[in-house]
Amino acid sequence: MTEPMMILVAGPYRSGTGDDPALVDANLRRLEEATRPLFDAGHLPMVAEWVSLPVAREAGSTRVGDEVSERYLYPTAARLLQRCDGVLRLPGASSGADQDVALARERGLPVWHRLEDVPGVQPRDRAVGAR
Repeated sequence: MTEPMMILVAGPYRSGTGDDPALVDANLRRLEEATRPLFDAGHLPMVAEWVSLPVAREAGSTRVGDEVSERYLYPTAARLLQRCDGVLRLPGASSGADQDVALARERGLPVWHRLEDVPGVQPRDRAVGAR
């Protein structure tokens, strides 16, 4: 068993969706698919939207991409990276995920681009998040 880590799962959320709620939800689901194998490996997976979306709603956001939600999404990921031990960067264009990776590297945190490279992930779980 490897030492448990808090791992930020980063990848496309709004990118390429035109803010269509169904497409945004599908992207969130892809991010969430990687969480179970991380958890099963003993880690604590984190998706920034799990924190930023409720905070933005409480601040008055009415839809993804509105001015209020924009005030919370990227700062939430930056704050999480102060506590995370690494980043799993899933495939796909995403300026926000690229920002997360850059910040993680500035802080000397490991960045994995494949679930199978995260310490402790079992072979049966390696295909998750590999889209």
